[in-house]
Amino acid sequence: MSQEKKIPGRTASRRLPLIGAALACAVLTLPVPAGAQDEGGGPARGKDGKPLVGYARQQNAQSFATDKLKRSPRRSEWVSFQFHGKTLKGWAVYPQVTGRKVPVVLVMHEVFGLTDSTRNTADAIAAMGYIAITPDFLSGVGPNGGGTDSFLDESAGTKLGMREDAEVYPELEAWMDYANHLPQSTGTNAIVGLTWGGGVAFRYAVGQPRQDLKAVLIFCAAGPPVYNQGPIHNQKVINDWPVRKTNVPVYGFYGEYDITTVTPVLLSVADSERLMKAAGNFYEPVIYPRAEHAFLRVGEDPKDTNPGNAAADKAALARIKSVLAKTFR
Repeated sequence: MSQEKKIPGRTASRRLPLIGAALACAVLTLPVPAGAQDEGGGPARGKDGKPLVGYARQQNAQSFATDKLKRSPRRSEWVSFQFHGKTLKGWAVYPQVTGRKVPVVLVMHEVFGLTDSTRNTADAIAAMGYIAITPDFLSGVGPNGGGTDSFLDESAGTKLGMREDAEVYPELEAWMDYANHLPQSTGTNAIVGLTWGGGVAFRYAVGQPRQDLKAVLIFCAAGPPVYNQGPIHNQKVINDWPVRKTNVPVYGFYGEYDITTVTPVLLSVADSERLMKAAGNFYEPVIYPRAEHAFLRVGEDPKDTNPGNAAADKAALARIKSVLAKTFR
């Protein structure tokens, strides 16, 4: 079987057993990430013997990504700037390119915030020849005005899910402004959005996107018309997000077994196709066989037991490289 396959129109009926299973599983709590448990099956613990929670738990679960970052030959740094009375923080990694300017790819993180797996994805994109910046969209909204790393409990995802697009969009555009002023930047951008970040990026692309945004690549995220962001929509099955005419192409990357919200992704893909086609927009979704939720992260974890995730990770990175090369040629 091919490592990836495009969806030929509405294929939901062929996948009804999977969708039914997804709906049934949607009411269950999310599994503990691989690496978040000790060898005995209990919760991972810190040096003090206490169970790891919040940011520390996520980082422990993503130690494979931390190790890869330590071996990266690329220059990287934490960056920040003031915006509307708070400090926006992010991480930037630069390609090993000299003598010419390059586009910037903004990598929007998953629902639990900016952790090393997102930074690892950004580093892989920088290796393709682009400046990669991953903003922390929990900047200033964590405990004591902190960001992702300030959460000492499991509330980061809840806090992020309650942020309205109207709050997030100005910060996203502020990061575009920051990117455009970098000496090595061409002043053109793309977005790679991961789960939560993918949903936000899709909605932004079909609203009123800026002209310097040239492409949006979304991973494992329910796109329009599904909308569950902010206090009104959070964790409700609501299908009311409009799709307007846009010049920004949207490329979708979906795991076959993925569940992102209470609405199965595969069902929303067909709806997104219908609405994007009606608006005259470009939308190219791809389903990766046997891949699970967040396969771009899970597929790099040596403890993961599903080979479909590793295959999807490899194929998706190759597709990112191809799409960006076509976008910025």
